[in-house]
Amino acid sequence: MGLIIFLVIGLIAGALASYIMGRQQDLLMNLLIGVVGAVVGGLLAGLVGIGAYGLIGQIIIATIGAVICIWVWQRIR
Repeated sequence: MGLIIFLVIGLIAGALASYIMGRQQDLLMNLLIGVVGAVVGGLLAGLVGIGAYGLIGQIIIATIGAVICIWVWQRIR
């Protein structure tokens, strides 16, 4: 059940990050960006000392990580 919740959080975070960054992407790409963003956001939040509690907190951290991933990807390309 934890994997399904993680994927749903990643999908929501990827969709929000795509909307924030002004990119139109399909469902699978949003899921991929959101999952990577959840990992990156979790690592960065851990380094700063911020904890994500509850579903909303996890979505916020994952969205911030996904926005960072999209921003870095745009700078590399």
